[in-house]
Amino acid sequence: MVSRFVDRVVIHVAAGSGGNGCASVHREKFKPLGGPDGGDGGNGGDVVLVVDTNVHTLLDFHFRPHADADSGKQGQGANRDGATGENLELKVPDGTVVLDESGEIVVDLVGHGTRFIAARGGRGGLGNAALASKARRAPGFALLGEPGETRDLVLELRSVADAGLLGFPSAGKSSLIAVVSSAKPKIADYPFTTLVPNLGVVTAGDSIYTIADVPGLIPGASQGKGLGLDFLRHIERCSVLVHVVDCATYEPGRDPLSDIDALEAELARYTPALGGNLADRPRLVVLNKLDVPEARELAELVRPEIEARGLPVFEISTVTRAGLRELTFALAKVIEEDRASRPAPEATRIVLRPTAVDDAGFTVEHDPDDDTGFIVRGERPDRWIRQTDFNNTEAVGYLADRLARLGVEEALAKAGAVPGCPVTIGGVSFDWEPSTPAGVAMMMHNRGADPRLDRPSRVGAPERKAQKVLRRTPFEELLDEDEE
Repeated sequence: MVSRFVDRVVIHVAAGSGGNGCASVHREKFKPLGGPDGGDGGNGGDVVLVVDTNVHTLLDFHFRPHADADSGKQGQGANRDGATGENLELKVPDGTVVLDESGEIVVDLVGHGTRFIAARGGRGGLGNAALASKARRAPGFALLGEPGETRDLVLELRSVADAGLLGFPSAGKSSLIAVVSSAKPKIADYPFTTLVPNLGVVTAGDSIYTIADVPGLIPGASQGKGLGLDFLRHIERCSVLVHVVDCATYEPGRDPLSDIDALEAELARYTPALGGNLADRPRLVVLNKLDVPEARELAELVRPEIEARGLPVFEISTVTRAGLRELTFALAKVIEEDRASRPAPEATRIVLRPTAVDDAGFTVEHDPDDDTGFIVRGERPDRWIRQTDFNNTEAVGYLADRLARLGVEEALAKAGAVPGCPVTIGGVSFDWEPSTPAGVAMMMHNRGADPRLDRPSRVGAPERKAQKVLRRTPFEELLDEDEE
C-alpha cells in the first residue's frame, strides 16, 4: 500500500454543548419543601489542535474531516453537578498553519506541544440552587447549557526546514537529501518522480539543521501550474534557498542559467502568506551530476557567469559524493548566521484590557427589515437568550430582570421603542413590554410561573383537583344542584 502525503485539508470542528441545569427541590419526610437543590450542568469539551513532531502529514484529517468533542452532562438533584465533557485533542504536524473560511491566517503552530483551541465548548447551565436569592427562594427553573462553537478551518502544512532545495524535476534534489542525511526518499530516473516534499536532518560539525525539497517546481508554478503552488509554501520558513541544477540534462532548450532564471521568476511571483520576501533569502547554486564528463565541462563553462551574479557555486556529485562536505558546511554557516540574527524570543506578555467606563456591553440598533423594530446586540444578552427556556414563564421573567438590570429597557426607550414593538435579541424576536419591573421582591406564586407575565396554558394543581371532583360527582347530583 502506497502512503499518501496530504498537506492541505478542510476540517469541520464542533465543540461540546454545555449540559442543562437542574430544577429540583429537596424533599424528605416531614419536610416537603427543603429548598432548591438542582445542580449545574457540565461544560462542553473543547476541540484542541496539538503539535506532535511524530506526525508528518495531515492524512488522517483527509479521511476524517469532522471532529466533535463531548458535551457536558445535565445537572441532577441533591446538588449534583453534571460531568464536564472531555476535550478532543487533534495531533497536527509541526509547521501547521490554521486559516479561517476567508483565507486569513488564524494561528501558526510551530514547536512540539503548541496548543490552539479550535472550538470552545459551551458553558453548562446553572441549576436552581445557584439561582436562589431573596427574590426567588425556590426557583422553578434552571438555565440551559450553551451550544458549543462550530467552525470550518483550513489546515496547511508548511515544512519547518532551514534549507530549501529548488530545481527542475530529476535535478537530483531527492538524491542530495538521501546522501547528506538519513532520509530515504523515493528516487527514480524520470521526470516528476517526487510528488511529496522530503525532509532530512543534516549534521555538519557542531551544527544540526534540516533540509527540504520543493518537488515538481516548473515554470508557471506560482500561478498554480503543475504542483508548484501546493509545495511552494514549504519553503516559506527556510533560511537559505539552494538551486540544484542538472548539468547532465539532454532536454533541448535547457541549460543551468535558464533553469535558474526560470525558477527565480517563479519565486518573485510567489507571495509568502507568513510574511517576508523570498528575494531577501540567501541563495546557493549547486551544479549536480559532475560524475558525467559532459556535465563537468558545462559546469566549468557556466560557473564564472553564475558567480558574477553574486551567487556561491558548489560542484557536487551525489554518486561519488564529491563536494558534499563543502556544501553541508557552507549551508551550516549561512543557517547559523541567520539564527544569530533573529531576535531572542520574548516571554508571553499578559495584556489586560479593562472594559471602558462608557461600555454598556450591548448596542441597540433599528431593525433594517422592520421600521418599528429594534435589534439588541451584545455578548451577554445573546448568551442569556441561549440559556433561557422559553417554555417556562418564570425563566422568561428572570431573563427580563437580567436585561432590565443591564439597562436594555432604558436603552430601548431612549432609542424610541414603544410597547408592543418587535425586539430581536440573539435571533429571538418578541414584543417589547416595558412594564416588567426589575429588582422588585417577588410575590408568592407557583413554581415555574411568573405572575407578571401571561398565565401559562398548563393546568395548575387546584384546577386539576376540582376537575377530578367534578368527574366523580354523579350526574343526578349535578342536576339537583342546578334545580336548587
